[in-house]
Amino acid sequence: MENIALATLLIPFAGALITSLMPNKMAKWLCTLFSLLATLGTVALGWQFLAEGKIDTTITLVSYGDIALFGFTIDRVSTLIAFAVVFLGLLVSLYSTGYLTNSNREHPHEGTRRYYAFLLIFIGAMAGLVLSSTILGQLLFFEITGGCSWGLIGYYQSEKSLRSAMKALLITHVASIGLYIAAATLFVSTGSFELTAIASLDDSTKLIVFGGILFAAWGKSAQLPLQAWLPDAMEAPTPVSAYLHAASMVKVGVYIFARAIISADTVPHIIGWVGIGMAVITLIYGFMMYLPQKDMKRLLAWSTITQLSYIFLALSISIFGPREAFNGGVAYIFNHAFAKSLFFLVAGALSYSCGTRMLPRLKGLINKYPLLGVGFCVAALAIAGVPPLNGFFSKFPIFAAGFELSSVFWVMTPIMVLVLIESVASFTWFIYWFGRVVPGKPSEEVANGQPVPAAMKIVIGVLIVMSFCSSVIAVTWLG
Repeated sequence: MENIALATLLIPFAGALITSLMPNKMAKWLCTLFSLLATLGTVALGWQFLAEGKIDTTITLVSYGDIALFGFTIDRVSTLIAFAVVFLGLLVSLYSTGYLTNSNREHPHEGTRRYYAFLLIFIGAMAGLVLSSTILGQLLFFEITGGCSWGLIGYYQSEKSLRSAMKALLITHVASIGLYIAAATLFVSTGSFELTAIASLDDSTKLIVFGGILFAAWGKSAQLPLQAWLPDAMEAPTPVSAYLHAASMVKVGVYIFARAIISADTVPHIIGWVGIGMAVITLIYGFMMYLPQKDMKRLLAWSTITQLSYIFLALSISIFGPREAFNGGVAYIFNHAFAKSLFFLVAGALSYSCGTRMLPRLKGLINKYPLLGVGFCVAALAIAGVPPLNGFFSKFPIFAAGFELSSVFWVMTPIMVLVLIESVASFTWFIYWFGRVVPGKPSEEVANGQPVPAAMKIVIGVLIVMSFCSSVIAVTWLG
Protein backbone atom coordinates (compact mmCIF):
# COMPACT_ATOMS: atom_id res chain seq x y z
CA MET A 1 0.00 0.00 0.00
CA GLU A 2 2.91 2.34 0.71
CA ASN A 3 4.11 2.27 -2.91
CA ILE A 4 0.61 2.65 -4.34
CA ALA A 5 -0.20 5.61 -2.06
CA LEU A 6 3.13 7.28 -2.84
CA ALA A 7 2.59 6.81 -6.58
CA THR A 8 -0.92 8.25 -6.32
CA LEU A 9 0.50 11.31 -4.59
CA LEU A 10 3.49 11.86 -6.89
CA ILE A 11 1.93 11.15 -10.31
CA PRO A 12 -0.04 14.44 -10.48
CA PHE A 13 3.00 16.48 -9.40
CA ALA A 14 5.18 14.75 -11.99
CA GLY A 15 2.44 15.30 -14.55
CA ALA A 16 2.29 19.01 -13.70
CA LEU A 17 6.04 19.36 -14.28
CA ILE A 18 5.90 17.52 -17.62
CA THR A 19 2.79 19.43 -18.72
CA SER A 20 4.41 22.79 -17.95
CA LEU A 21 7.32 21.92 -20.26
CA MET A 22 5.26 20.69 -23.20
CA PRO A 23 3.47 22.72 -25.93
CA ASN A 24 0.03 24.08 -25.06
CA LYS A 25 -1.71 21.81 -27.57
CA MET A 26 -0.49 18.73 -25.64
CA ALA A 27 -1.30 20.04 -22.17
CA LYS A 28 -4.96 18.99 -21.99
CA TRP A 29 -4.22 15.42 -23.04
CA LEU A 30 -1.28 15.10 -20.64
CA CYS A 31 -3.42 16.44 -17.80
CA THR A 32 -6.17 13.93 -18.58
CA LEU A 33 -3.63 11.09 -18.81
CA PHE A 34 -1.92 11.84 -15.49
CA SER A 35 -5.22 12.40 -13.67
CA LEU A 36 -6.39 9.04 -15.04
CA LEU A 37 -3.25 7.36 -13.72
CA ALA A 38 -3.77 8.99 -10.31
CA THR A 39 -7.40 7.81 -10.29
CA LEU A 40 -6.28 4.27 -11.04
CA GLY A 41 -3.89 4.67 -8.11
CA THR A 42 -6.74 5.46 -5.71
CA VAL A 43 -8.68 2.47 -7.04
CA ALA A 44 -5.65 0.22 -6.57
CA LEU A 45 -5.13 1.61 -3.06
CA GLY A 46 -8.74 0.88 -2.14
CA TRP A 47 -8.50 -2.59 -3.65
CA GLN A 48 -5.36 -3.39 -1.67
CA PHE A 49 -6.91 -1.99 1.51
CA LEU A 50 -9.93 -4.24 0.94
CA ALA A 51 -7.71 -7.27 0.20
CA GLU A 52 -5.89 -6.78 3.50
CA GLY A 53 -9.15 -6.86 5.45
CA LYS A 54 -9.84 -3.10 5.72
CA ILE A 55 -7.36 -2.82 8.59
CA ASP A 56 -6.45 0.80 9.38
CA THR A 57 -2.79 1.35 8.56
CA THR A 58 -0.38 4.22 9.28
CA ILE A 59 2.82 4.43 7.24
CA THR A 60 5.63 6.85 8.14
CA LEU A 61 7.57 8.13 5.13
CA VAL A 62 9.59 11.09 6.44
CA SER A 63 10.88 11.43 9.99
CA TYR A 64 13.47 13.37 11.98
CA GLY A 65 14.83 11.08 14.63
CA ASP A 66 11.77 9.64 16.33
CA ILE A 67 9.51 12.44 15.10
CA ALA A 68 7.26 11.52 12.17
CA LEU A 69 7.00 14.47 9.80
CA PHE A 70 4.93 12.94 7.02
CA GLY A 71 3.21 9.65 6.34
CA PHE A 72 0.01 8.04 5.13
CA THR A 73 -3.14 7.00 6.95
CA ILE A 74 -4.97 4.30 5.02
CA ASP A 75 -8.49 3.67 6.32
CA ARG A 76 -12.11 3.70 5.18
CA VAL A 77 -12.42 7.47 5.27
CA SER A 78 -9.14 8.41 3.59
CA THR A 79 -9.48 5.89 0.76
CA LEU A 80 -13.09 6.92 0.04
CA ILE A 81 -12.42 10.66 -0.03
CA ALA A 82 -9.13 10.24 -1.92
CA PHE A 83 -11.01 8.45 -4.68
CA ALA A 84 -13.62 11.23 -4.84
CA VAL A 85 -11.17 14.14 -5.10
CA VAL A 86 -8.87 12.44 -7.63
CA PHE A 87 -11.64 10.92 -9.78
CA LEU A 88 -13.42 14.26 -9.95
CA GLY A 89 -10.10 15.81 -10.93
CA LEU A 90 -10.06 13.39 -13.87
CA LEU A 91 -13.63 14.33 -14.86
CA VAL A 92 -12.83 18.05 -14.65
CA SER A 93 -9.70 17.53 -16.75
CA LEU A 94 -11.71 15.75 -19.43
CA TYR A 95 -14.48 18.36 -19.30
CA SER A 96 -11.92 21.15 -19.67
CA THR A 97 -10.73 19.73 -22.99
CA GLY A 98 -14.11 20.68 -24.43
CA TYR A 99 -14.80 23.81 -22.36
CA LEU A 100 -11.51 25.69 -22.74
CA THR A 101 -11.66 26.32 -26.49
CA ASN A 102 -12.26 29.27 -28.76
CA SER A 103 -15.75 27.90 -29.44
CA ASN A 104 -16.87 28.81 -25.90
CA ARG A 105 -19.43 31.60 -26.34
CA GLU A 106 -18.99 33.14 -22.89
CA HIS A 107 -15.21 32.75 -22.56
CA PRO A 108 -13.59 31.98 -25.92
CA HIS A 109 -10.14 30.81 -24.86
CA GLU A 110 -7.80 27.90 -25.57
CA GLY A 111 -6.61 26.27 -22.38
CA THR A 112 -2.93 26.75 -21.62
CA ARG A 113 -0.38 24.50 -19.93
CA ARG A 114 -0.50 26.85 -16.93
CA TYR A 115 -4.14 25.91 -16.33
CA TYR A 116 -3.58 22.17 -16.64
CA ALA A 117 -0.38 22.21 -14.56
CA PHE A 118 -2.15 24.03 -11.71
CA LEU A 119 -5.04 21.56 -11.93
CA LEU A 120 -2.69 18.58 -11.63
CA ILE A 121 -0.88 20.15 -8.67
CA PHE A 122 -4.24 20.67 -7.02
CA ILE A 123 -5.20 17.02 -7.55
CA GLY A 124 -1.89 15.89 -6.05
CA ALA A 125 -2.20 18.25 -3.10
CA MET A 126 -5.71 17.00 -2.33
CA ALA A 127 -4.53 13.39 -2.43
CA GLY A 128 -1.65 14.27 -0.11
CA LEU A 129 -3.85 16.10 2.38
CA VAL A 130 -6.47 13.35 2.53
CA LEU A 131 -3.90 10.59 3.04
CA SER A 132 -1.62 12.52 5.43
CA SER A 133 -1.08 10.97 8.86
CA THR A 134 0.48 14.08 10.43
CA ILE A 135 -0.80 17.58 11.03
CA LEU A 136 2.43 18.87 9.47
CA GLY A 137 1.57 17.06 6.24
CA GLN A 138 -1.94 18.48 6.34
CA LEU A 139 -0.50 21.95 6.81
CA LEU A 140 1.84 21.60 3.84
CA PHE A 141 -0.88 20.52 1.44
CA PHE A 142 -3.35 22.99 3.00
CA GLU A 143 -1.05 25.79 1.85
CA ILE A 144 -0.44 24.24 -1.58
CA THR A 145 -4.18 24.11 -2.24
CA GLY A 146 -4.35 27.80 -1.33
CA GLY A 147 -1.68 28.62 -3.89
CA CYS A 148 -3.41 26.54 -6.56
CA SER A 149 -6.73 28.23 -5.88
CA TRP A 150 -5.06 31.61 -6.37
CA GLY A 151 -3.61 30.51 -9.71
CA LEU A 152 -6.84 28.97 -10.98
CA ILE A 153 -9.36 31.56 -9.75
CA GLY A 154 -7.29 34.31 -11.38
CA TYR A 155 -6.68 32.26 -14.51
CA TYR A 156 -8.41 34.65 -16.95
CA GLN A 157 -6.18 37.48 -15.69
CA SER A 158 -9.01 40.04 -15.61
CA GLU A 159 -8.96 42.66 -12.89
CA LYS A 160 -11.98 41.12 -11.17
CA SER A 161 -10.65 37.55 -11.30
CA LEU A 162 -7.24 38.61 -9.95
CA ARG A 163 -8.90 40.47 -7.10
CA SER A 164 -11.08 37.44 -6.31
CA ALA A 165 -8.03 35.16 -6.40
CA MET A 166 -6.17 37.38 -3.95
CA LYS A 167 -9.19 37.49 -1.64
CA ALA A 168 -9.38 33.68 -1.61
CA LEU A 169 -5.65 33.39 -0.96
CA LEU A 170 -5.63 35.91 1.89
CA ILE A 171 -8.73 34.63 3.70
CA THR A 172 -7.71 30.97 3.52
CA HIS A 173 -4.15 31.87 4.53
CA VAL A 174 -5.46 33.74 7.57
CA ALA A 175 -7.48 30.62 8.37
CA SER A 176 -4.32 28.51 8.16
CA ILE A 177 -3.04 30.32 11.28
CA GLY A 178 -5.42 28.08 13.21
CA LEU A 179 -3.72 24.98 11.80
CA TYR A 180 -0.29 26.40 12.65
CA ILE A 181 -1.43 26.95 16.24
CA ALA A 182 -2.87 23.43 16.39
CA ALA A 183 0.36 21.90 15.02
CA ALA A 184 2.57 23.86 17.42
CA THR A 185 0.38 23.03 20.42
CA LEU A 186 0.31 19.34 19.54
CA PHE A 187 4.08 19.18 19.14
CA VAL A 188 4.87 21.12 22.33
CA SER A 189 2.48 18.95 24.33
CA THR A 190 3.33 15.51 22.90
CA GLY A 191 6.59 15.86 20.96
CA SER A 192 4.76 14.49 17.91
CA PHE A 193 3.04 15.79 14.80
CA GLU A 194 1.03 12.60 14.30
CA LEU A 195 -2.70 13.16 14.38
CA THR A 196 -3.18 10.14 16.63
CA ALA A 197 -1.27 12.06 19.32
CA ILE A 198 -4.37 14.24 19.81
CA ALA A 199 -5.89 11.38 21.82
CA SER A 200 -3.19 11.75 24.52
CA LEU A 201 -3.91 15.44 25.18
CA ASP A 202 -5.78 16.70 28.22
CA ASP A 203 -9.09 18.48 27.65
CA SER A 204 -7.74 22.03 27.93
CA THR A 205 -5.00 21.35 25.36
CA LYS A 206 -7.47 19.54 23.09
CA LEU A 207 -9.57 22.69 23.21
CA ILE A 208 -6.70 24.71 21.73
CA VAL A 209 -5.89 22.11 19.08
CA PHE A 210 -9.52 21.63 18.01
CA GLY A 211 -10.15 25.37 18.15
CA GLY A 212 -7.28 25.95 15.72
CA ILE A 213 -8.39 23.15 13.41
CA LEU A 214 -11.98 24.38 13.43
CA PHE A 215 -10.90 27.93 12.58
CA ALA A 216 -8.79 26.65 9.67
CA ALA A 217 -11.69 24.46 8.56
CA TRP A 218 -14.10 27.42 8.58
CA GLY A 219 -11.76 29.35 6.29
CA LYS A 220 -11.28 26.59 3.71
CA SER A 221 -14.93 25.56 3.79
CA ALA A 222 -16.22 29.15 3.59
CA GLN A 223 -18.16 29.28 6.84
CA LEU A 224 -18.96 32.43 8.78
CA PRO A 225 -17.03 34.61 9.46
CA LEU A 226 -14.63 33.53 6.68
CA GLN A 227 -17.12 32.93 3.86
CA ALA A 228 -16.52 36.04 1.74
CA TRP A 229 -14.04 34.48 -0.69
CA LEU A 230 -16.24 31.73 -2.12
CA PRO A 231 -18.93 33.67 -4.07
CA ASP A 232 -16.27 35.92 -5.65
CA ALA A 233 -14.25 32.85 -6.64
CA MET A 234 -16.86 32.17 -9.31
CA GLU A 235 -14.70 34.34 -11.60
CA ALA A 236 -12.70 31.18 -12.26
CA PRO A 237 -13.37 29.00 -15.33
CA THR A 238 -16.43 26.86 -14.58
CA PRO A 239 -14.51 23.54 -14.47
CA VAL A 240 -12.33 25.13 -11.78
CA SER A 241 -15.43 26.25 -9.90
CA ALA A 242 -16.73 22.70 -10.03
CA TYR A 243 -13.50 21.20 -8.74
CA LEU A 244 -12.34 23.78 -6.19
CA HIS A 245 -15.77 24.65 -4.84
CA ALA A 246 -17.59 21.34 -4.93
CA ALA A 247 -15.05 18.53 -4.84
CA SER A 248 -11.78 19.70 -3.36
CA MET A 249 -10.87 23.12 -1.94
CA VAL A 250 -13.96 23.57 0.21
CA LYS A 251 -13.79 19.95 1.34
CA VAL A 252 -10.34 20.48 2.89
CA GLY A 253 -11.92 22.16 5.91
CA VAL A 254 -14.55 19.58 6.71
CA TYR A 255 -12.05 16.78 6.07
CA ILE A 256 -9.38 18.03 8.50
CA PHE A 257 -12.11 18.47 11.13
CA ALA A 258 -13.37 14.93 10.51
CA ARG A 259 -9.83 13.52 10.63
CA ALA A 260 -9.18 15.26 13.98
CA ILE A 261 -12.39 13.78 15.42
CA ILE A 262 -11.32 10.29 14.29
CA SER A 263 -7.89 10.75 15.86
CA ALA A 264 -9.15 11.89 19.28
CA ASP A 265 -10.75 9.47 21.72
CA THR A 266 -12.92 12.26 23.03
CA VAL A 267 -13.53 15.84 21.97
CA PRO A 268 -14.48 18.64 24.42
CA HIS A 269 -18.22 19.19 24.16
CA ILE A 270 -17.73 22.93 23.83
CA ILE A 271 -16.23 22.29 20.38
CA GLY A 272 -19.38 20.38 19.46
CA TRP A 273 -21.64 23.22 20.57
CA VAL A 274 -19.53 25.86 18.80
CA GLY A 275 -19.56 23.72 15.65
CA ILE A 276 -23.33 23.22 15.81
CA GLY A 277 -24.01 26.89 16.50
CA MET A 278 -21.85 28.23 13.70
CA ALA A 279 -23.14 25.59 11.28
CA VAL A 280 -26.77 26.60 11.88
CA ILE A 281 -26.00 30.33 11.64
CA THR A 282 -24.08 29.85 8.38
CA LEU A 283 -26.80 27.56 7.05
CA ILE A 284 -29.51 30.19 7.48
CA TYR A 285 -27.28 33.03 6.28
CA GLY A 286 -26.20 31.12 3.16
CA PHE A 287 -29.80 30.22 2.31
CA MET A 288 -30.92 33.85 2.57
CA MET A 289 -28.01 34.96 0.39
CA TYR A 290 -28.69 32.55 -2.46
CA LEU A 291 -32.39 33.43 -2.71
CA PRO A 292 -31.88 36.65 -4.73
CA GLN A 293 -29.15 35.22 -7.01
CA LYS A 294 -29.82 35.09 -10.76
CA ASP A 295 -26.32 34.06 -11.85
CA MET A 296 -26.37 30.26 -11.72
CA LYS A 297 -22.78 29.99 -10.49
CA ARG A 298 -23.23 32.52 -7.68
CA LEU A 299 -26.42 30.75 -6.59
CA LEU A 300 -24.49 27.48 -6.49
CA ALA A 301 -21.67 29.16 -4.55
CA TRP A 302 -24.01 30.23 -1.75
CA SER A 303 -25.73 26.86 -1.90
CA THR A 304 -22.32 25.22 -1.40
CA ILE A 305 -21.81 27.25 1.77
CA THR A 306 -25.09 25.93 3.18
CA GLN A 307 -24.29 22.34 2.16
CA LEU A 308 -20.94 22.52 3.93
CA SER A 309 -22.81 23.72 7.02
CA TYR A 310 -24.71 20.42 7.00
CA ILE A 311 -21.37 18.57 7.10
CA PHE A 312 -20.10 20.69 9.99
CA LEU A 313 -23.40 20.07 11.76
CA ALA A 314 -23.08 16.30 11.30
CA LEU A 315 -19.47 16.17 12.49
CA SER A 316 -20.24 18.40 15.47
CA ILE A 317 -23.20 16.22 16.49
CA SER A 318 -20.95 13.15 16.31
CA ILE A 319 -18.78 14.64 19.07
CA PHE A 320 -21.63 13.83 21.47
CA GLY A 321 -21.66 10.18 20.47
CA PRO A 322 -23.98 9.31 17.57
CA ARG A 323 -21.85 7.33 15.11
CA GLU A 324 -24.41 7.69 12.32
CA ALA A 325 -23.84 11.45 12.38
CA PHE A 326 -20.13 11.03 11.65
CA ASN A 327 -20.73 8.49 8.88
CA GLY A 328 -23.42 10.76 7.48
CA GLY A 329 -21.00 13.68 7.46
CA VAL A 330 -18.31 11.69 5.64
CA ALA A 331 -20.87 10.35 3.17
CA TYR A 332 -22.05 13.95 2.67
CA ILE A 333 -18.50 14.98 1.69
CA PHE A 334 -18.46 12.18 -0.88
CA ASN A 335 -22.00 12.55 -2.23
CA HIS A 336 -22.10 16.34 -2.37
CA ALA A 337 -18.89 16.39 -4.42
CA PHE A 338 -20.60 14.57 -7.29
CA ALA A 339 -23.98 16.32 -7.12
CA LYS A 340 -22.60 19.86 -6.87
CA SER A 341 -19.96 19.20 -9.54
CA LEU A 342 -22.81 18.10 -11.81
CA PHE A 343 -24.67 21.35 -11.15
CA PHE A 344 -21.60 23.49 -11.83
CA LEU A 345 -20.74 21.63 -15.02
CA VAL A 346 -24.31 21.95 -16.31
CA ALA A 347 -23.89 25.70 -15.72
CA GLY A 348 -20.61 25.58 -17.64
CA ALA A 349 -22.23 23.75 -20.54
CA LEU A 350 -24.94 26.41 -20.69
CA SER A 351 -22.44 29.26 -20.72
CA TYR A 352 -20.43 27.43 -23.40
CA SER A 353 -23.42 26.79 -25.66
CA CYS A 354 -25.72 29.72 -24.94
CA GLY A 355 -23.23 32.40 -23.91
CA THR A 356 -24.92 33.03 -20.57
CA ARG A 357 -25.52 31.41 -17.19
CA MET A 358 -28.13 33.97 -16.06
CA LEU A 359 -31.15 31.92 -15.06
CA PRO A 360 -33.91 34.33 -16.25
CA ARG A 361 -32.47 34.11 -19.79
CA LEU A 362 -32.49 30.31 -19.87
CA LYS A 363 -35.70 28.42 -20.59
CA GLY A 364 -36.73 25.24 -22.36
CA LEU A 365 -33.55 23.25 -21.78
CA ILE A 366 -35.30 19.91 -22.04
CA ASN A 367 -36.27 20.59 -25.66
CA LYS A 368 -32.91 21.80 -26.98
CA TYR A 369 -30.50 20.16 -24.52
CA PRO A 370 -32.22 17.13 -22.94
CA LEU A 371 -29.03 15.94 -21.22
CA LEU A 372 -28.52 19.33 -19.57
CA GLY A 373 -32.18 19.45 -18.58
CA VAL A 374 -31.91 16.03 -16.93
CA GLY A 375 -28.62 17.04 -15.32
CA PHE A 376 -30.18 20.22 -13.90
CA CYS A 377 -33.10 18.23 -12.48
CA VAL A 378 -30.94 15.45 -10.98
CA ALA A 379 -28.49 17.90 -9.43
CA ALA A 380 -31.27 20.03 -7.93
CA LEU A 381 -33.03 17.02 -6.40
CA ALA A 382 -29.74 15.57 -5.11
CA ILE A 383 -28.71 18.83 -3.44
CA ALA A 384 -32.18 19.19 -1.90
CA GLY A 385 -31.96 15.65 -0.50
CA VAL A 386 -34.81 13.99 -2.40
CA PRO A 387 -34.77 10.16 -2.55
CA PRO A 388 -33.45 8.14 -4.28
CA LEU A 389 -30.70 10.67 -5.06
CA ASN A 390 -27.48 10.59 -3.05
CA GLY A 391 -28.24 13.75 -1.06
CA PHE A 392 -31.08 12.04 0.78
CA PHE A 393 -28.79 9.32 2.15
CA SER A 394 -26.43 12.01 3.43
CA LYS A 395 -29.07 14.17 5.10
CA PHE A 396 -31.19 11.44 6.68
CA PRO A 397 -28.52 10.20 9.15
CA ILE A 398 -27.89 13.80 10.24
CA PHE A 399 -31.54 14.41 11.07
CA ALA A 400 -31.83 11.00 12.73
CA ALA A 401 -28.79 11.64 14.93
CA GLY A 402 -29.83 15.21 15.71
CA PHE A 403 -33.32 14.29 16.86
CA GLU A 404 -31.89 11.32 18.78
CA LEU A 405 -29.58 13.71 20.63
CA SER A 406 -32.56 15.90 21.53
CA SER A 407 -33.53 13.32 24.15
CA VAL A 408 -30.37 14.37 26.02
CA PHE A 409 -30.18 18.05 25.04
CA TRP A 410 -33.61 19.62 24.55
CA VAL A 411 -32.12 22.51 22.54
CA MET A 412 -31.38 20.10 19.70
CA THR A 413 -35.11 19.84 18.91
CA PRO A 414 -35.58 23.49 17.83
CA ILE A 415 -32.18 23.41 16.10
CA MET A 416 -33.08 20.38 14.00
CA VAL A 417 -36.56 21.76 13.23
CA LEU A 418 -34.90 24.95 11.96
CA VAL A 419 -32.51 22.92 9.80
CA LEU A 420 -35.42 20.84 8.49
CA ILE A 421 -37.27 24.02 7.49
CA GLU A 422 -34.19 25.19 5.57
CA SER A 423 -33.97 21.86 3.79
CA VAL A 424 -37.60 22.04 2.66
CA ALA A 425 -37.25 25.69 1.64
CA SER A 426 -34.11 24.85 -0.34
CA PHE A 427 -36.00 22.10 -2.16
CA THR A 428 -38.81 24.55 -2.96
CA TRP A 429 -36.39 27.13 -4.34
CA PHE A 430 -34.56 24.68 -6.59
CA ILE A 431 -37.88 23.34 -7.87
CA TYR A 432 -38.94 26.91 -8.61
CA TRP A 433 -35.90 27.45 -10.82
CA PHE A 434 -36.33 24.02 -12.38
CA GLY A 435 -39.83 25.06 -13.47
CA ARG A 436 -38.47 28.32 -14.90
CA VAL A 437 -35.47 26.86 -16.73
CA VAL A 438 -36.05 23.27 -17.85
CA PRO A 439 -39.58 22.88 -19.38
CA GLY A 440 -41.31 25.14 -21.86
CA LYS A 441 -40.47 26.79 -25.15
CA PRO A 442 -36.73 27.53 -25.52
CA SER A 443 -35.69 31.13 -24.90
CA GLU A 444 -33.73 32.97 -27.60
CA GLU A 445 -30.36 32.14 -26.01
CA VAL A 446 -31.23 28.45 -25.71
CA ALA A 447 -32.82 28.20 -29.16
CA ASN A 448 -29.70 29.71 -30.76
CA GLY A 449 -27.26 27.71 -28.66
CA GLN A 450 -24.50 25.61 -30.18
CA PRO A 451 -23.93 21.87 -29.55
CA VAL A 452 -22.21 20.72 -26.36
CA PRO A 453 -18.86 18.96 -27.02
CA ALA A 454 -18.76 15.19 -26.53
CA ALA A 455 -16.21 15.36 -23.69
CA MET A 456 -18.51 17.61 -21.66
CA LYS A 457 -21.51 15.37 -22.36
CA ILE A 458 -19.62 12.28 -21.19
CA VAL A 459 -18.64 13.94 -17.91
CA ILE A 460 -22.17 15.20 -17.23
CA GLY A 461 -23.54 11.71 -17.97
CA VAL A 462 -21.09 10.10 -15.54
CA LEU A 463 -22.00 12.61 -12.82
CA ILE A 464 -25.73 11.96 -13.33
CA VAL A 465 -25.09 8.26 -12.73
CA MET A 466 -22.89 9.00 -9.69
CA SER A 467 -25.61 11.23 -8.22
CA PHE A 468 -27.74 8.10 -7.96
CA CYS A 469 -25.15 5.50 -6.93
CA SER A 470 -22.44 7.34 -4.94
CA SER A 471 -24.43 6.87 -1.72
CA VAL A 472 -24.37 3.10 -2.26
CA ILE A 473 -20.59 3.26 -2.67
CA ALA A 474 -20.22 5.37 0.49
CA VAL A 475 -22.48 3.20 2.66
CA THR A 476 -20.87 -0.02 1.45
CA TRP A 477 -17.33 1.29 1.96
CA LEU A 478 -17.91 2.93 5.34
CA GLY A 479 -19.80 -0.10 6.58
